[in-house]
Amino acid sequence: MKNILLRILRRLAKLTVWRYRPGIIGVTGSAGKTSAKLAIRTILSQGRLVRASPGNLNSDFGVLLAILGDWRERDIVLVTNETPKGTRRAAKLWFWVRVIASSAWRIAVKASDYPEILVLEYGADHPGDIRYLLTIARPNVSVITAIGDVPVHVEHYNSPEEVAREKGRLIEFLSVGGFAILNGDDPTVRNLQSRTRARVVMYGFDRGEDVRIVRFEHKMQRDGAPEGISFKLEYGSSIVPVRIPHVFGRTHAYAAAAAASVGIAFGMNLVTISEALSRYKPADSRMQLIRGVKSSRVIDDAYNASPVAVRFALETLHDLPAKRRIAVLGDMLELGRHSDDAHAHAGVLAANAADILVTVGPRAKGIAAAARAEGMRKGDIYVFDSADTAKAAVRDLVKAGDLILVKGSHSMHLDKVVEDLRDRSAPSSAPL
Repeated sequence: MKNILLRILRRLAKLTVWRYRPGIIGVTGSAGKTSAKLAIRTILSQGRLVRASPGNLNSDFGVLLAILGDWRERDIVLVTNETPKGTRRAAKLWFWVRVIASSAWRIAVKASDYPEILVLEYGADHPGDIRYLLTIARPNVSVITAIGDVPVHVEHYNSPEEVAREKGRLIEFLSVGGFAILNGDDPTVRNLQSRTRARVVMYGFDRGEDVRIVRFEHKMQRDGAPEGISFKLEYGSSIVPVRIPHVFGRTHAYAAAAAASVGIAFGMNLVTISEALSRYKPADSRMQLIRGVKSSRVIDDAYNASPVAVRFALETLHDLPAKRRIAVLGDMLELGRHSDDAHAHAGVLAANAADILVTVGPRAKGIAAAARAEGMRKGDIYVFDSADTAKAAVRDLVKAGDLILVKGSHSMHLDKVVEDLRDRSAPSSAPL
């Protein structure tokens, strides 16, 4: 049944792309895809009708649904792995009927409200995934964010290099008139540039990037509370300031620079791009700072984890002011034979970024062991098997003025820890 449905949706999606001929921007990478996608949508929405794939849906169904319509979140949940227990089969069936019927109608009767631009995430969970997605929608502009030395999903590939090659297909099939937007700070991504005929635009912090991030800092309020990030973007002889409230970490600066590079490819000027970025809002649980219990603050980055994303998160934990820094780190999954080394490296980073380390899950015990070997006191390291067993203990650990980072793979359910740490007594408008 699933295969039949996929064939129907794939045919409808290809006909929809043929009928409306939207500009297509493809985004892939092992970290930062969703943030880059949302920043791109924010910039290009200035004067254009833009649709981005919902949530982090980047597989066959996600790309197909993004092409076929603008669906409500409660509809999307029906057909994801997070479908609530007890959801009626009739509700799912009715959703697919609506998708097929409305898609067929839009193909037959050209609608005036179809987006000019689609921003799609292309996932590479298994070999051949991106090649398959490219048969549905081939981008005019492709963005590769961060891959790192040990990409997520590497357990399904023979090597990290094979993962990089799979992701590189997104730029390999660009036309000469297309744009390949690459994170030049990531050596794995930079090395992919020879695989495209398109114009290459590098972005990042390093000197020599086409779109460069400089003077990055976390802005603070008068009481010392973090307020957001600020930096400057350089392109050619132009430089503009960028200030984004309520987001933290270099990962969002990378998302902004990737989006700015796309904006430049579409002929936008830096001033317009900078103004648009001030309205950028990340997806939930991506380096979001929230008020915690006992006058603490929590960096909610619990949505997912990869080695490169953990490094970015720990750098942010280290950089933000706090009386004590607590890192709550869960298992990083789908790393295969690279898992032990990746968790050990995370432990070394954690020992140098945090005062207290809490690990959650069997693989994360390697984080704890490496942190101890790096010199972290045994009494400052706490090991738990699950989020359910960890959350109460973490809450007891917290003191006023603490900053707590919570990060792990999605299936570790560290959102439970975040929710247990959330201060529900303060109004949502209260300053962080």
